[in-house]
Amino acid sequence: MGQPATSPVPSHPLRWFPEFWELGRRRLRPQVRVLGLSLVVGLIAGLGAIAFYVACQVVVHYSLDRFAGYHPHTPGGEPRLFSETDEPFHPWLLVLIPTLGGILSGVLVFSVAPEAEGHGTDAAIAAYHFHQGQIRPRVPLVKIVASALTIGTGGSGGREGPIAQIGAGFGSFLGNLLRLRVAERRVLMAAGMGAGIAAIFRAPLAGALFAAEVLYRSPDFESEVIMPAALASIIAYCTFGIAFGWAPLFTLPPEVLNSLTFSNPWALVPYLFLALFMVVLAMLYTRSFYWLTHLFHRLPLRPHFKPALGALLNGVVGLLLYELLGHEPQVLAVLSFGYGILQDAMTLPQAGQVHLSFALLLLAVSLGKILTTGLTIGSGGSGGVFGPSMVIGGCGGGALGIVLNWFWPALAPHPASFVIVGMAGFFAAAAKTPLSTLVIVSEMTGSYSLLLPTLWVCIIAFLLSDEQSIYSSQVESRSRSPAHQGDYVRDVLTGLDVRKFLTPRDDSNSLKPGDRLAEVAERLSSTSHHALPVTDKEGRLLGVVSLEEVLLAFRSGDLGPLVVAADLMQSVTPLHVDDPLDLALELFAESNLLVLPVVDDSPERRVLGIVKRSDVVSTYLRHVQGEATPRRE
Repeated sequence: MGQPATSPVPSHPLRWFPEFWELGRRRLRPQVRVLGLSLVVGLIAGLGAIAFYVACQVVVHYSLDRFAGYHPHTPGGEPRLFSETDEPFHPWLLVLIPTLGGILSGVLVFSVAPEAEGHGTDAAIAAYHFHQGQIRPRVPLVKIVASALTIGTGGSGGREGPIAQIGAGFGSFLGNLLRLRVAERRVLMAAGMGAGIAAIFRAPLAGALFAAEVLYRSPDFESEVIMPAALASIIAYCTFGIAFGWAPLFTLPPEVLNSLTFSNPWALVPYLFLALFMVVLAMLYTRSFYWLTHLFHRLPLRPHFKPALGALLNGVVGLLLYELLGHEPQVLAVLSFGYGILQDAMTLPQAGQVHLSFALLLLAVSLGKILTTGLTIGSGGSGGVFGPSMVIGGCGGGALGIVLNWFWPALAPHPASFVIVGMAGFFAAAAKTPLSTLVIVSEMTGSYSLLLPTLWVCIIAFLLSDEQSIYSSQVESRSRSPAHQGDYVRDVLTGLDVRKFLTPRDDSNSLKPGDRLAEVAERLSSTSHHALPVTDKEGRLLGVVSLEEVLLAFRSGDLGPLVVAADLMQSVTPLHVDDPLDLALELFAESNLLVLPVVDDSPERRVLGIVKRSDVVSTYLRHVQGEATPRRE
């Protein structure tokens, strides 16, 4: 008999480990620095969310509660840090207290950091596109105090704007501190923005998606942001959860959760009506918001006091609605955060048991919130627009749901579902963020049972909405963003690297740290280079001396003979011979130099030569003009 066939012995699993390690190292190496720093950004965003939450609670307790006797409802998942006082309600103080808060906020903002006015998320978007991810470190600190004063005293605004600016501001600060590239600083800033959203709304997945989606008005994503924003959002969410628990922002009783299901395709018809209604509300919101903003900017009044005027009118609107609706306290949700009425609307009883008068109340809150938010934030007050958007969309959707429930109970069995879906559909139309809004509302309510109708409403509302967005700094798409203006250059220069443009190092194009000023000037004047690398005896890079620094040294007068190259040199990020030309162009732009040193891959960073910016730009222009092969001159 022959020997039985034997199967090949598989290799030991440990032999595969080096291959997987090398594969993972190659994939993560370009991002490991940003991914690691995003964890730090998430921690700071979470701590900032805790600080801002506490600050808001303190201001609300010692202004609206203790003095005005107003005890606003809160969502079920939002813990109260203070017990309600026994102070009787004084409606007229709801005009005076917001005005005082507006004065304090306006003077603080316009005296210290004017860019902290308005809604912080839009300022972070503008910093990403137009300011290379730069946010002054003082802005988030001013934003915390100013927003707590504005919203805590009764101004209509949300928490997400200040928290997003806190996270984005720290991401920008960290990028500057560690001298990261502009692209990396932008990513950290956007990750911080998403982390703030994740913490304050207990929505980590939505925070990551929101940071990548909110930058554009079109259905475009900033793909480089998603992974860092996801890590930052997880850490921020956990940090906030450790302090205040893990419950969703809105808590729904079991009987309501069990009824919020989708099992009838015909129910998409009333949800279609909801989407159309949300589009109309969103258009009214964005247009009135920026009309009021423009109106306040034109007022002949110092900007320091405009937030007080807006807060005064905000209080007047709240008081008028309170009187017109027969002293119904729930209508005062048009002031401050207003989340409590969403919690009440989500716990409505089943079909046919809700009176139409409650629909009128919800509609009044929805329209009133549009007006008070425009007055508060448009006048220069500090706060977010996401929170008010949830109230506007949820109350408007709830009002429509009650009406449809009375006339069409089989297809609209529970008005609470229209509250939840309305929140998502409204913000999808107003902010052009259909996917992240879909997720954030599901995470805020702790239920994904309405995912399909919410997706239906969000997509329709987004497609039918106009170009006006509540975030005016959004750009149309990645191709229109200044952050990606170099992408076309990268496409043109694909396949070319620094090696082709290297001028080898010799005594004529390098300096020693002890070279005197006159010698440095002579060396620069004898070459066509506007900067030269400084190396030690072993050829290691120490820095770069530019022609501008030499000219400044000559103007110093008697100190000129004492100056040496070591005094003039500046640190710079060098190139390597295998670096692509798009990276070279980016480093030229960041350093503002016309010459960059090229070093080897050793830890000593020995200088191999230099690359001139003019050579790289000339090659780019020749490619654009259609030349097939780059030439060196």
